[in-house]
Amino acid sequence: MTGALILDAVRTPRARVRRGGGTLADIPPADLLAVLLRQLSERGLRDDRVDDLIVGVSTAVGEQGGNVGRIAVMNAGWADTVPAGMVSRLCCSGLDAVIAGAAQVLSGGADLIVAAGVESMSRVPMLADAPAFARDAAAGEAAGFVSIGVSADATALRAGISRAELDAYGVRSQLRSAAAPAWESIVAVSTPAGAVLSHDEGARPDTTLESLAELAPLFADDPHWERVERRLGLTSGPDRGRHTVGTAPQFADAAATVVLASEAGARDDGRQPRGRVLGWAQAAVRSPGLGATVPASVKALARAGIRANELSVIEVNESFAVTPLLLTRELGVSADIVNPHGGAISVGHPLGASGGILIANALDHLRRRGGGYGLVTIPAALGLATAIVIEAF
Repeated sequence: MTGALILDAVRTPRARVRRGGGTLADIPPADLLAVLLRQLSERGLRDDRVDDLIVGVSTAVGEQGGNVGRIAVMNAGWADTVPAGMVSRLCCSGLDAVIAGAAQVLSGGADLIVAAGVESMSRVPMLADAPAFARDAAAGEAAGFVSIGVSADATALRAGISRAELDAYGVRSQLRSAAAPAWESIVAVSTPAGAVLSHDEGARPDTTLESLAELAPLFADDPHWERVERRLGLTSGPDRGRHTVGTAPQFADAAATVVLASEAGARDDGRQPRGRVLGWAQAAVRSPGLGATVPASVKALARAGIRANELSVIEVNESFAVTPLLLTRELGVSADIVNPHGGAISVGHPLGASGGILIANALDHLRRRGGGYGLVTIPAALGLATAIVIEAF
């Protein structure tokens, strides 16, 4: 596969959601995304040449519904001729926006696409759209819906991943995030109150195994365990609650953009491409499992013609600590290349924005290494996952 070229990738910092208001809580989602669109223009993108803006949003309701991308186009002062639309596959939405854009480019249907993601969890909380699977017992039973933390615990239980292993990964995420270099793709955001956020929030370098061992499990007493045991044929015991707040993803507000182009679009743009999208895949496992990142990654690698041992970096969303641990084991790769600078456990998971953020992080990391191949993957509720393989030049 030739692959859709990646011309640019920029993102906001990840701001933690806090009681009383997080750092970016006063910025509506469309305005947060508009910050990045204006930045892309400043970096040389001609907005009048953009064929489409595709925005991934997990909770597409309220301020994040009604085509938030089109509002962002107008708020950014972009040309009225730029169309916009939305895609949603829960936490995978940002990656699916990139796939939708790459597919348009590879099919010859477009020369220049901006794929984006945005989620203000401070303003539009998860499940604010009141989906049927979460509020209707019959729909929930048919879908196998449970609290995603219960899915994570059940996946760890089935895979034989212990509480101690999960805690050790939680410490690793905190320490790696705290030591991360400055991300070149981050665009500082100014708030209405005059504050400026220029880095991901939340890393706690003082985290230790001892401090995490003292935390109580989050989901041991969740009533959804009965559904897990019945659907997955799993017999749980007193240690079924394996994840804590120290090994769970933090809520966050953020936005991200990835500029995709055909060869003709890249020539017209005039800038040197940063990389290309080589392949992708979506996958699912029986819900409420949380292990679909494994088959999605295997499929994406096969379609890209890349072996796991050729990867220089894997950015897998830390949708609880079990996710990166299971993927590392099943792909047979070194833990050194998996989330080398931490992830959502320490600095947050802004749902629909996470896909673009992880791609931007992978590009930054690979550029510092002089190029190479990267895998980006995210699991979602209802047993879903998406994976993308990229190459950085």
